[in-house]
Amino acid sequence: MKRILVTGKNSYIGDNFTHWMNQWPDNYQVIQESLIGQGWKQSDWSNYEVVLHVAGLAHNSADPQLKDQYYRINRDLTIEAAKKAKEAGVKQFIFMSSIIVFGSKVSRITKETLPNPDNFYGDSKLQAEYGLEELIDDDFKVAIVRPPMVYGPGSKGNFPKLVKIAKFTPIFPDYNNKRSMIYIDNLMAVLKEVVDRDGWGYIHPQNKEYVKTSEMVKLIGKAANHKIYFVRWFNFVIQAMIGIGLINKVFGDLYYEEHIDHITDTISLEESIRRSI
Repeated sequence: MKRILVTGKNSYIGDNFTHWMNQWPDNYQVIQESLIGQGWKQSDWSNYEVVLHVAGLAHNSADPQLKDQYYRINRDLTIEAAKKAKEAGVKQFIFMSSIIVFGSKVSRITKETLPNPDNFYGDSKLQAEYGLEELIDDDFKVAIVRPPMVYGPGSKGNFPKLVKIAKFTPIFPDYNNKRSMIYIDNLMAVLKEVVDRDGWGYIHPQNKEYVKTSEMVKLIGKAANHKIYFVRWFNFVIQAMIGIGLINKVFGDLYYEEHIDHITDTISLEESIRRSI
């Protein structure tokens, strides 16, 4: 049996990972521990083979007052937890980073694309990655997972906002774009594989199918039994505003090259949407 520690309680990915691995109670024991406060520093981690580190600030913000908090939690706390794990004899440390380390000025991400974050969130994650690399040795493997947008039942961020729009809007722009996304169960399958294979290095998981925003809205509308008409009237406006804030998040391109690393087809896009709304 592998004993796995998930750092952080009540996180979307951490809770789903615990539930997912509990399907095999004879093979895995998953414990969640909060890293809020100082109590975790006295905990004994020597009985764990794996640490999955999900504790962190997971939302974007341009508020300069939050800058120190991002680096304190996403960078410093990550490195501190990894050092504690290594000193305790943990063999594998899995860090949930993000596609955001590549920044917003890139559309197609290949194996040659260098990280270029343009906000506190992305840079704090990247700085954590750099710190973790320095801890790697033959007895301490580090897997750095850089998922694109994660969606599923109960997810936060842009996906539930898109669901709300798709359930009520009568029209939506038919704009051609391409985005990598990953359904929560597909991500869980990847994380299980990383644990099973003692995986290490950089991992870029994504659904097998790229997402076109209008197609996703269409699938949400279909699942909700809501008719939506797709029009191209606004496309010239969208094209002019690509690269700007919310427009870029919704209609811009951001995708991993198909063969960059890790693609899973556990659950199809249409089925994942049906399960998520």
